[in-house]
Amino acid sequence: MFLNKKKFFNLVFIALLAVLLFTPVGFKVKVLVNRLLSLNPSEIEKNEQLAISSSNWLLTSQNGAKINFKTFKGNVVVINFWATWCPPCIAEMPDFNRLYTDYGDRVTFLFIANDKKEKVTSYLTDEGYDLPVYYKTSKEPQELYSKSIPATFIIGKNGGVVVSETGSKNWDGEKARLLLDRLLEE
Repeated sequence: MFLNKKKFFNLVFIALLAVLLFTPVGFKVKVLVNRLLSLNPSEIEKNEQLAISSSNWLLTSQNGAKINFKTFKGNVVVINFWATWCPPCIAEMPDFNRLYTDYGDRVTFLFIANDKKEKVTSYLTDEGYDLPVYYKTSKEPQELYSKSIPATFIIGKNGGVVVSETGSKNWDGEKARLLLDRLLEE
């Protein structure tokens, strides 16, 4: 059977598509694309910011310690729902790692994993991240519910949701840092 130019390019296209969809190389390409296309997070207008209705939300830390979300009342809190199998989530992690390194002593970070503990531990170790990872023990407050991941929320000291974002964003950019600085001063 003779392969003409059109059939050859169709086969090459199908092979590349298969590699991108069904191999680890494809996962890395998806992460890269998400990093390249990440926009800055947007702040919610002051008059549209919702207060957390119930801060009685139970979490378990990576090392098994139980905590209640209400212990963070009065803090600036960054909450990120993520998983190791999610390319946009993985695309954000280098930004969050740098942000946590710079703000972790002043801002409360909660990385809520939607994944198995072993996979999360392995991922954090492989990447050299020391992020505070938690697992839901009870349902999150309604204002923090999202059907998709990554989902990131920033809560001000007054308990209002200042940022509510889904998808990969540029969390290490100047806009995010200026927002955190301002929230810490309030």
